[in-house]
Amino acid sequence: MTRREDGPVQQLRMGGVVVDLATEQETMEIYRAALRGEGEPVAIESANLDHLHWFPTGSHDRSASGGLRWLTLMDGAPFVLTAKRVTGVDHERLTGADLLEPMLRAAAEEGASVGFFGGMPELHARLRGELERRLPELRIAGMWAPERSDLADPARAARWAEVVRESGADVVAVALGKPRQEDWIREHGVASGARALLAFGAAADFIAGTVERAPQFWQDNHLEWAYRLSREPKRLARRYLLQGPPSLVRLLTRTERLLRY
Repeated sequence: MTRREDGPVQQLRMGGVVVDLATEQETMEIYRAALRGEGEPVAIESANLDHLHWFPTGSHDRSASGGLRWLTLMDGAPFVLTAKRVTGVDHERLTGADLLEPMLRAAAEEGASVGFFGGMPELHARLRGELERRLPELRIAGMWAPERSDLADPARAARWAEVVRESGADVVAVALGKPRQEDWIREHGVASGARALLAFGAAADFIAGTVERAPQFWQDNHLEWAYRLSREPKRLARRYLLQGPPSLVRLLTRTERLLRY
């Protein structure tokens, strides 16, 4: 197995979206540095076919960061396999489901507090209980369940950022689903006062046990999407069967190395 050499985090433009080819170690180092107040706050998002559907050219303007350092990580076999085809080396698949718990553990080690933005109160109750069992040392600053109408109204969405800031949360896991979670982070992440904002969707559900993640066999064989579709066909059929194929074509035909690679 050939891996890329150590060095700065490299990038590809994949289907129109700039993706960071970071390892898990690099990602965690950037995250911990942000928690310690080094440089700009970091916003971490996952790039998959659903991401390409909602953000054909990316969820934010890389030339104008708006006070955030963005990391766009490869989440999904099509991205990992395409990156290998273009670069000739293996790259890690980094999913929010795999990263969230290590990041919460790192937050506890750094003395940082964590907030959860999005999801229903029922999720929050189960999540709080599970985190108290797994990570009793973790400080939870708050759990918030904004209505969709709040997020659609600029003034109310901004008010939620004030609520998060007042809580003192250093890390905010934003679980609003695409594209709302990335949009809220882009517009209000800096105002929230958080040092790290994690657009990880259903990752909190997996920890809480409210949604079952695909067994390892399905993950290892690049079939996690099929497992999720079989479990939630009404919710996910449009995403995987109608929106996914055009995004896959764009990924396969419009991926290129950036000059810094």
